Amino acid sequence: MKLGRSERSVLGEWWLTTDWLMLSAVLLMMASGLVISLAASPDVAERIGLHHLFFVKRQLAILAPAVLLLFVFSMMNERILRRVSLLFYLLSLGLMVAVLFYGIEIKGARRWIHVGSFSLQPSEIIKPFLVLLTAWFFSEAQKRSDIPALWIAVVLFLIVVTLLVLQPDFGQTFLITAVWSGMFFLAGLPVILVVGLVVLAALGLWGGYSFAPHVKKRIDAFLDPAGSDTYQIDRALDSVLSGSWFGRGPGEGVVKHVLPDAHADFVFAVFVEEYGIIMSLALMTLMAVICLRGLAFAIFEPDKFRKLAVAGLIMLFGFQTMINLSVNIGLLPAKGMTLPFISYGGSSLLSMAMTMGAVLTLMRRRPGQRKKARILERAG
Repeated sequence: MKLGRSERSVLGEWWLTTDWLMLSAVLLMMASGLVISLAASPDVAERIGLHHLFFVKRQLAILAPAVLLLFVFSMMNERILRRVSLLFYLLSLGLMVAVLFYGIEIKGARRWIHVGSFSLQPSEIIKPFLVLLTAWFFSEAQKRSDIPALWIAVVLFLIVVTLLVLQPDFGQTFLITAVWSGMFFLAGLPVILVVGLVVLAALGLWGGYSFAPHVKKRIDAFLDPAGSDTYQIDRALDSVLSGSWFGRGPGEGVVKHVLPDAHADFVFAVFVEEYGIIMSLALMTLMAVICLRGLAFAIFEPDKFRKLAVAGLIMLFGFQTMINLSVNIGLLPAKGMTLPFISYGGSSLLSMAMTMGAVLTLMRRRPGQRKKARILERAG
């Protein structure tokens, strides 16, 4: 039934204004993650003494609230989205502090905290809300001189980075710094601060290498593979090569039998081996549609907040995707970074669902945007 303008409910308004290409790509990514989990996780579960569908069931249990969050966030208006972002930022920040004292220690790092029967990684949850608040304050900094909006954005960023370094989690620190710096550049803010960010990033890299043994080990293994333990990277590369164009077939892969992180960091290697390069390119096309669609919107969007927020959220998705894929093919040292919507990980799935829900809210068509809509259709 076609809705008249005077008869539109919140749901009807959402239906008529949402970007269906972006929404479809995100839902397909979510579905792909569940299918790939069926291939990659059973062997890992059995190897550590769990039911072979343990990780699949947990992924499915998180998928339902993730889809719900995707739709809830996509129906918000900008005012509510900003308020929710501040609330979630503060809650996540509190959990990040709690992690330092009560978190689960794994391989010398405290990044997770128990919430009921699940383990939550607060640093995953806080990322989209830091981006949204940064976009808000960067846009305000160019409109108002009566509040220190720029410095508020800097402080919010430095608090998160400090807590990440204390965990320590240098992978997430690098990702958040890259996204925040990209937004800073797009906002056209003072160049001297850009130089300061570069120096800060260099000092952070040096500090991680000098004082965090696991970071030093990973970087050394990347720079000198012959003299280091590169077992997971080598097996991942072998799986990509053995998959060839059409793959060994669903369930026929062998790398998942020996890779400890086959269901998480190296899930893409399992996918390439079983489904082949052609299907892998199809999956990467979905990722590219999300990135290009979002960036096309940001290019033509006149509102500063929406421009910066969409660009930042898409960079968050795109950079994390590139890091994970690069690790799987040996272009970067292992970082413990999940592949959005595909790798096993409840915190990552919930975070990315809220990220893309916010993107959908900001990209919804508004009055007077028909010309921009036609441009986006051609870009898509």
